[in-house]
Amino acid sequence: MAETTEYEMLKLLPSEIHGWKAHGKAKLYDRETIYDYMDGAGEIYLTYGFKKLIVKRYEKSSGPEIIVEVFDMGSPEDAFGIFSHGQGRETKSAGIGQDSEYKGGLLCFWKNKFFICIRGERETPQVKKAVLALGRLISKAIEAKGEKPELLKYLPENELLEKDLRYFHKHEILNYHYFVADKNILHLDGYSKAVLARYKDDKSYLLLVQYQNIELANAALESFMKVYMPDAGQKGVIQTENRKWTAATLHQNFLIIVFDALDKAEASSKVEVVRNRLR
Repeated sequence: MAETTEYEMLKLLPSEIHGWKAHGKAKLYDRETIYDYMDGAGEIYLTYGFKKLIVKRYEKSSGPEIIVEVFDMGSPEDAFGIFSHGQGRETKSAGIGQDSEYKGGLLCFWKNKFFICIRGERETPQVKKAVLALGRLISKAIEAKGEKPELLKYLPENELLEKDLRYFHKHEILNYHYFVADKNILHLDGYSKAVLARYKDDKSYLLLVQYQNIELANAALESFMKVYMPDAGQKGVIQTENRKWTAATLHQNFLIIVFDALDKAEASSKVEVVRNRLR
Protein backbone atom coordinates (compact mmCIF):
# COMPACT_ATOMS: atom_id res chain seq x y z
CA MET A 1 0.00 0.00 0.00
CA ALA A 2 1.37 3.41 -1.02
CA GLU A 3 2.69 5.63 1.75
CA THR A 4 0.55 8.68 2.48
CA THR A 5 2.20 12.09 2.16
CA GLU A 6 2.25 14.66 4.94
CA TYR A 7 -0.04 16.86 2.85
CA GLU A 8 -2.58 14.06 2.43
CA MET A 9 -2.58 13.40 6.18
CA LEU A 10 -3.03 17.09 6.99
CA LYS A 11 -6.06 17.19 4.70
CA LEU A 12 -7.78 14.79 7.10
CA LEU A 13 -7.73 17.41 9.87
CA PRO A 14 -10.24 20.28 10.12
CA SER A 15 -9.11 23.79 11.03
CA GLU A 16 -11.77 24.24 13.70
CA ILE A 17 -14.29 22.22 15.70
CA HIS A 18 -16.84 23.58 18.19
CA GLY A 19 -14.71 26.63 18.95
CA TRP A 20 -11.38 24.76 19.18
CA LYS A 21 -8.98 26.05 16.55
CA ALA A 22 -5.89 24.39 15.12
CA HIS A 23 -2.87 25.94 16.82
CA GLY A 24 0.68 26.03 15.53
CA LYS A 25 2.24 23.85 12.90
CA ALA A 26 1.49 20.13 12.82
CA LYS A 27 4.47 17.98 13.79
CA LEU A 28 5.55 15.00 11.71
CA TYR A 29 7.37 11.92 13.05
CA ASP A 30 8.62 8.83 11.23
CA ARG A 31 10.20 5.52 12.23
CA GLU A 32 13.47 7.28 13.07
CA THR A 33 12.03 10.16 15.09
CA ILE A 34 8.99 8.66 16.83
CA TYR A 35 10.98 8.43 20.08
CA ASP A 36 11.22 12.23 20.07
CA TYR A 37 7.47 12.26 20.68
CA MET A 38 6.96 9.13 22.76
CA ASP A 39 9.62 7.17 24.61
CA GLY A 40 8.77 3.56 25.48
CA ALA A 41 5.49 3.53 23.57
CA GLY A 42 7.30 4.14 20.30
CA GLU A 43 8.62 0.59 20.35
CA ILE A 44 5.07 -0.77 20.29
CA TYR A 45 4.23 1.08 17.07
CA LEU A 46 7.48 -0.05 15.47
CA THR A 47 6.56 -3.71 16.01
CA TYR A 48 3.72 -3.02 13.59
CA GLY A 49 4.06 -1.39 10.16
CA PHE A 50 4.17 2.20 11.43
CA LYS A 51 5.22 4.70 8.73
CA LYS A 52 4.57 8.18 10.07
CA LEU A 53 2.66 10.19 12.67
CA ILE A 54 1.17 13.67 12.46
CA VAL A 55 0.32 15.51 15.69
CA LYS A 56 -2.00 18.53 15.63
CA ARG A 57 -3.07 20.63 18.62
CA TYR A 58 -6.33 22.50 19.02
CA GLU A 59 -6.85 25.35 21.47
CA LYS A 60 -9.79 27.28 22.88
CA SER A 61 -9.54 30.19 25.31
CA SER A 62 -12.17 28.77 27.64
CA GLY A 63 -11.24 25.08 27.42
CA PRO A 64 -8.38 22.58 27.73
CA GLU A 65 -6.18 21.66 24.77
CA ILE A 66 -7.19 18.85 22.42
CA ILE A 67 -4.45 16.81 20.75
CA VAL A 68 -4.96 14.76 17.58
CA GLU A 69 -2.56 11.97 16.59
CA VAL A 70 -2.90 10.38 13.14
CA PHE A 71 -0.75 7.28 12.62
CA ASP A 72 -0.14 5.87 9.14
CA MET A 73 0.34 2.20 10.00
CA GLY A 74 1.14 1.10 6.46
CA SER A 75 -1.81 -1.30 6.08
CA PRO A 76 -5.36 -1.82 7.39
CA GLU A 77 -4.16 -5.03 9.07
CA ASP A 78 -1.65 -3.17 11.22
CA ALA A 79 -4.02 -0.27 11.90
CA PHE A 80 -6.42 -2.87 13.26
CA GLY A 81 -3.52 -4.51 15.09
CA ILE A 82 -2.38 -1.43 16.98
CA PHE A 83 -6.01 -0.67 17.85
CA SER A 84 -6.48 -4.22 19.13
CA HIS A 85 -3.36 -3.89 21.29
CA GLY A 86 -5.01 -1.18 23.36
CA GLN A 87 -8.68 -2.14 23.18
CA GLY A 88 -10.62 -3.20 26.24
CA ARG A 89 -10.74 0.10 28.12
CA GLU A 90 -14.42 0.33 27.23
CA THR A 91 -16.91 -2.41 26.39
CA LYS A 92 -18.98 -0.32 23.95
CA SER A 93 -17.80 1.09 20.62
CA ALA A 94 -17.95 4.86 20.13
CA GLY A 95 -19.32 4.24 16.64
CA ILE A 96 -16.49 6.02 14.82
CA GLY A 97 -14.28 4.54 12.10
CA GLN A 98 -14.25 0.77 11.71
CA ASP A 99 -13.97 0.30 15.46
CA SER A 100 -13.45 2.74 18.28
CA GLU A 101 -13.32 3.32 22.01
CA TYR A 102 -13.85 6.45 24.08
CA LYS A 103 -13.02 6.78 27.74
CA GLY A 104 -11.92 9.60 30.00
CA GLY A 105 -11.42 12.16 27.26
CA LEU A 106 -9.52 9.79 24.95
CA LEU A 107 -10.94 8.54 21.65
CA CYS A 108 -9.07 5.89 19.67
CA PHE A 109 -10.25 4.41 16.39
CA TRP A 110 -8.99 2.82 13.18
CA LYS A 111 -10.05 3.11 9.58
CA ASN A 112 -8.24 1.81 6.52
CA LYS A 113 -4.50 2.06 7.29
CA PHE A 114 -4.90 4.85 9.85
CA PHE A 115 -4.99 4.67 13.64
CA ILE A 116 -6.19 7.87 15.29
CA CYS A 117 -6.08 9.04 18.90
CA ILE A 118 -7.80 12.25 20.02
CA ARG A 119 -7.56 13.36 23.61
CA GLY A 120 -8.56 16.32 25.71
CA GLU A 121 -6.10 17.33 28.42
CA ARG A 122 -9.08 17.45 30.76
CA GLU A 123 -12.47 15.86 30.18
CA THR A 124 -15.54 18.08 30.27
CA PRO A 125 -18.87 17.62 28.49
CA GLN A 126 -17.74 20.19 25.91
CA VAL A 127 -14.39 18.45 25.39
CA LYS A 128 -16.10 15.08 24.94
CA LYS A 129 -18.45 16.59 22.35
CA ALA A 130 -15.54 18.17 20.46
CA VAL A 131 -13.35 15.05 20.60
CA LEU A 132 -16.12 12.84 19.21
CA ALA A 133 -16.98 15.41 16.53
CA LEU A 134 -13.32 15.57 15.49
CA GLY A 135 -13.26 11.80 15.26
CA ARG A 136 -16.33 11.71 13.03
CA LEU A 137 -14.91 14.37 10.69
CA ILE A 138 -11.55 12.62 10.37
CA SER A 139 -13.23 9.24 9.84
CA LYS A 140 -15.41 10.74 7.10
CA ALA A 141 -12.32 12.25 5.43
CA ILE A 142 -10.78 8.77 5.20
CA GLU A 143 -12.93 7.63 2.32
CA ALA A 144 -12.18 3.93 2.02
CA LYS A 145 -12.46 1.20 4.61
CA GLY A 146 -9.82 -1.51 5.02
CA GLU A 147 -9.96 -5.26 5.50
CA LYS A 148 -9.23 -6.86 8.84
CA PRO A 149 -6.44 -9.47 8.91
CA GLU A 150 -7.41 -12.61 7.01
CA LEU A 151 -6.12 -14.68 9.93
CA LEU A 152 -9.20 -13.73 11.95
CA LYS A 153 -11.50 -15.81 9.74
CA TYR A 154 -10.00 -19.01 11.15
CA LEU A 155 -11.05 -18.18 14.72
CA PRO A 156 -14.06 -20.03 16.16
CA GLU A 157 -17.15 -17.87 15.78
CA ASN A 158 -19.06 -16.61 18.85
CA GLU A 159 -16.70 -18.37 21.27
CA LEU A 160 -14.21 -15.57 21.97
CA LEU A 161 -14.22 -12.33 23.96
CA GLU A 162 -14.23 -9.64 21.28
CA LYS A 163 -12.38 -7.00 23.31
CA ASP A 164 -9.61 -9.44 24.29
CA LEU A 165 -8.55 -10.12 20.71
CA ARG A 166 -5.01 -8.96 19.78
CA TYR A 167 -3.32 -9.02 16.37
CA PHE A 168 0.46 -8.62 16.19
CA HIS A 169 3.80 -9.76 14.75
CA LYS A 170 6.38 -9.73 17.56
CA HIS A 171 6.81 -11.68 20.80
CA GLU A 172 7.01 -8.44 22.82
CA ILE A 173 3.33 -7.83 22.14
CA LEU A 174 2.42 -11.43 22.93
CA ASN A 175 4.24 -11.23 26.27
CA TYR A 176 2.46 -7.97 27.10
CA HIS A 177 -0.92 -9.71 26.92
CA TYR A 178 0.11 -13.27 27.84
CA PHE A 179 3.62 -13.99 29.05
CA VAL A 180 5.14 -17.05 27.38
CA ALA A 181 8.91 -16.73 27.83
CA ASP A 182 11.66 -14.14 28.06
CA LYS A 183 13.19 -15.40 24.84
CA ASN A 184 11.41 -15.48 21.50
CA ILE A 185 10.78 -19.23 21.60
CA LEU A 186 7.95 -18.97 19.04
CA HIS A 187 10.26 -17.30 16.50
CA LEU A 188 7.85 -14.39 16.02
CA ASP A 189 9.26 -11.70 13.73
CA GLY A 190 8.02 -8.88 11.54
CA TYR A 191 6.85 -11.38 8.93
CA SER A 192 4.84 -13.68 11.18
CA LYS A 193 1.16 -12.91 11.68
CA ALA A 194 -0.36 -13.77 15.03
CA VAL A 195 -3.64 -13.41 16.86
CA LEU A 196 -4.22 -13.96 20.58
CA ALA A 197 -7.80 -14.42 21.73
CA ARG A 198 -9.61 -15.49 24.90
CA TYR A 199 -12.50 -17.91 25.20
CA LYS A 200 -15.75 -16.86 26.83
CA ASP A 201 -16.38 -20.14 28.63
CA ASP A 202 -13.25 -20.88 30.66
CA LYS A 203 -11.15 -17.75 29.92
CA SER A 204 -8.45 -19.89 28.29
CA TYR A 205 -6.29 -18.36 25.55
CA LEU A 206 -5.94 -19.21 21.88
CA LEU A 207 -2.80 -18.29 19.96
CA LEU A 208 -2.80 -18.72 16.18
CA VAL A 209 0.37 -17.89 14.24
CA GLN A 210 0.88 -17.89 10.49
CA TYR A 211 4.51 -18.25 9.39
CA GLN A 212 5.94 -17.61 5.95
CA ASN A 213 6.43 -21.31 5.29
CA ILE A 214 6.07 -24.78 6.80
CA GLU A 215 9.75 -24.99 7.76
CA LEU A 216 9.50 -21.90 9.96
CA ALA A 217 6.31 -23.20 11.57
CA ASN A 218 7.95 -26.56 12.32
CA ALA A 219 10.96 -24.84 13.86
CA ALA A 220 8.71 -22.68 16.03
CA LEU A 221 6.72 -25.66 17.32
CA GLU A 222 9.91 -27.58 18.06
CA SER A 223 11.33 -24.62 19.97
CA PHE A 224 8.10 -24.10 21.91
CA MET A 225 7.78 -27.77 22.85
CA LYS A 226 11.40 -27.95 23.97
CA VAL A 227 11.20 -24.94 26.27
CA TYR A 228 7.56 -24.62 27.35
CA MET A 229 6.29 -28.21 27.43
CA PRO A 230 9.26 -30.61 27.20
CA ASP A 231 7.35 -33.51 28.79
CA ALA A 232 4.30 -33.31 26.54
CA GLY A 233 5.44 -36.02 24.14
CA GLN A 234 3.85 -36.64 20.75
CA LYS A 235 0.34 -35.74 21.89
CA GLY A 236 1.31 -32.08 22.31
CA VAL A 237 -0.72 -31.49 25.47
CA ILE A 238 0.44 -31.06 29.06
CA GLN A 239 -0.67 -29.81 32.46
CA THR A 240 1.37 -26.76 33.48
CA GLU A 241 2.41 -25.44 36.89
CA ASN A 242 -0.83 -23.49 37.33
CA ARG A 243 -2.72 -26.83 37.13
CA LYS A 244 -4.24 -25.85 33.79
CA TRP A 245 -3.62 -27.38 30.37
CA THR A 246 -1.71 -26.30 27.27
CA ALA A 247 -2.01 -27.93 23.85
CA ALA A 248 -0.09 -27.21 20.64
CA THR A 249 -0.19 -28.46 17.07
CA LEU A 250 0.54 -27.48 13.47
CA HIS A 251 -1.45 -27.28 10.27
CA GLN A 252 0.80 -26.51 7.33
CA ASN A 253 2.42 -23.13 8.14
CA PHE A 254 0.02 -22.38 11.00
CA LEU A 255 0.82 -22.96 14.67
CA ILE A 256 -2.12 -23.40 17.05
CA ILE A 257 -1.71 -23.20 20.83
CA VAL A 258 -4.31 -23.19 23.60
CA PHE A 259 -3.16 -21.97 27.02
CA ASP A 260 -4.88 -22.36 30.41
CA ALA A 261 -7.68 -24.76 29.48
CA LEU A 262 -9.40 -26.26 32.52
CA ASP A 263 -8.83 -29.87 31.47
CA LYS A 264 -6.91 -31.95 28.96
CA ALA A 265 -9.88 -32.82 26.77
CA GLU A 266 -10.90 -29.17 26.46
CA ALA A 267 -7.38 -28.10 25.46
CA SER A 268 -7.18 -30.77 22.77
CA SER A 269 -10.70 -30.08 21.52
CA LYS A 270 -10.13 -26.35 21.11
CA VAL A 271 -6.93 -26.91 19.16
CA GLU A 272 -8.73 -29.34 16.84
CA VAL A 273 -11.60 -26.92 16.20
CA VAL A 274 -9.16 -24.32 14.87
CA ARG A 275 -7.21 -26.94 12.95
CA ASN A 276 -10.40 -28.03 11.19
CA ARG A 277 -11.19 -24.42 10.26
CA LEU A 278 -7.78 -24.18 8.58
CA ARG A 279 -8.44 -27.21 6.37
